[in-house]
Amino acid sequence: MIPREIIEEIRYRNDIEEVLSSYVSLKRAGSNMVGNCPFHSEKTPSFTVFPSSQNFYCFGCGAGGDVITFIMKAENLDYVSALEFLAQRAGITIPKSDEKYDSGVSRKRIYEMNLEAAKFFRQCLFEPQGAEALRYLMEQRKLSASVIKRFGLGYSPNQFGALINHMKKLGFTEEELIVGFLCGKSQKTGRPYDYFRNRVMFPIIDVSGNIIAFGGRVMDDSKPKYLNSSDTPGFKKSKNLFALNYAKKNCSERLILCEGYMDVIALHAAGFENAVATLGTAITSEQARLIAKYTQNVVISYDMDDAGRTAADKAMKLLTEVGVSVKILNMNGAKDPDEYIKKFGADKFTQILNKSQTKFDYKMMTILSKYDISLGEDKIKAATELCKMIAEVYSGVEREVYITSASEKLGIASDILKNDVERFRNLAIKKYKSKEGHDAQMLAKNIGDRVNPDAAKNPLASNTEETILGLMLLYDEHREAVASGKVKLTREDFFTEFGLRVFDAIIELQNSDGGYSESLLGESFTPDEMGRIQRMQVKRRDLGNGADVFSSSVSALKLERERANTANDWKAELLRKQEQLKARKNN
Repeated sequence: MIPREIIEEIRYRNDIEEVLSSYVSLKRAGSNMVGNCPFHSEKTPSFTVFPSSQNFYCFGCGAGGDVITFIMKAENLDYVSALEFLAQRAGITIPKSDEKYDSGVSRKRIYEMNLEAAKFFRQCLFEPQGAEALRYLMEQRKLSASVIKRFGLGYSPNQFGALINHMKKLGFTEEELIVGFLCGKSQKTGRPYDYFRNRVMFPIIDVSGNIIAFGGRVMDDSKPKYLNSSDTPGFKKSKNLFALNYAKKNCSERLILCEGYMDVIALHAAGFENAVATLGTAITSEQARLIAKYTQNVVISYDMDDAGRTAADKAMKLLTEVGVSVKILNMNGAKDPDEYIKKFGADKFTQILNKSQTKFDYKMMTILSKYDISLGEDKIKAATELCKMIAEVYSGVEREVYITSASEKLGIASDILKNDVERFRNLAIKKYKSKEGHDAQMLAKNIGDRVNPDAAKNPLASNTEETILGLMLLYDEHREAVASGKVKLTREDFFTEFGLRVFDAIIELQNSDGGYSESLLGESFTPDEMGRIQRMQVKRRDLGNGADVFSSSVSALKLERERANTANDWKAELLRKQEQLKARKNN
């Protein structure tokens, strides 16, 4: 949304040494500056600023990037907000975007339309036609007038064209209302109709204060309970979170991830202003990366039925992959936070929040709930599952803690469990390594990599990817050689999802009208991922980086891909022959 020339000007006018000096006490070390890292505790300075490239990197914790990335981490801001912060510091005015889409309706127009619709819904809530909705919110859901006002709640009348008629009087067209997902068109008659009818309305507000979409809830048990805006030129539900506009200021310590709007509103009303919810769908990888920009700790507060557990498992996986520490809220006596707070109060909720289960405790209890461990056979099955799970943990200290916990639950000596854990861990290492001890050491090093979890599957390929990407990030000639086709490197050659994302981003920028710009990478990657991208460059800076090194690295990656494809073909052929043998025996 912000023109790239403005982004470049913001970066140019905010010298990294000058900006970071207000956060870190820096001392000269040759051509660079060093200091104690602001993002982790250390006594020996490992935080380095490179004035020549306008980047920073911490050799202790791996934080790194440019001045925009630093402000994202230091001020707990997203990419656009960090740019706005730096623009204000440098006295730069960011022009308002009026980006057009294929629909012909601008993002700005969508926001204007949603604002007027929200005013209409709010007005309807306090008119006689909204009496039932107001009673539902204030009497049944126990929301105060101030909370209703804070979240801009409203009511959509039980009429087919009330909103349409109102919006047309304000100058909005039927086509614009359809694009903005405020009205639909009947397939039978071709007549437009209000999309939201007889529902309590929840405006979805982004971190910049724009109303980007709506959610509507029925006041009884009719289906669907919630109706949400589909994607529009101003809204992508996979990239936004309900109430993040408020929670962003209160979630640096931890964030509470809920399932529904009412849970979030009830938590905010009770003083827990660090709660957000996904928008009618399970959490997405984009939402996980968005969360990682604001906090490193999340408590998942989902219903613990089968659907809730499935959703929690997915959320844990996606959040862990982006480097976020996850816990699970364990509520007894209530199905959701709203009901719990109404029954037991905010103080009691704070207590259970502070006692939230770790990811391991949650998974351990899930495993134990499947078995009757008073029976020998079930105890063995539970112990096997737990040992396999513990074996996947990277930290040796964590493994020791988890083994002790499992030992207490199962009534089995910790030494016995530890032996099984090590056996499963060794089997996992052997499964991934192709031949000798060097690969195994690399594998053990990469297991638990939160930025690039795929690295453990093929350490050699992952290292080669980082060499190639580091060279492309540092040198124009290598980017140009790939983009022009002079060097035959394609996205199909990459093994890891993270490596592929970096490659795609580099090539997309290289082929854009303005060419490559490292500053623009921050829009697509979290601060932790930007740190890894910076590490790729730091590792290559003092090594041989000529065309021969680049071409040999590309050849090595292609060879590794060829080996992997051959191995997969061999496995497929072996499975095919096994199936043929089974078929013959059955005949």
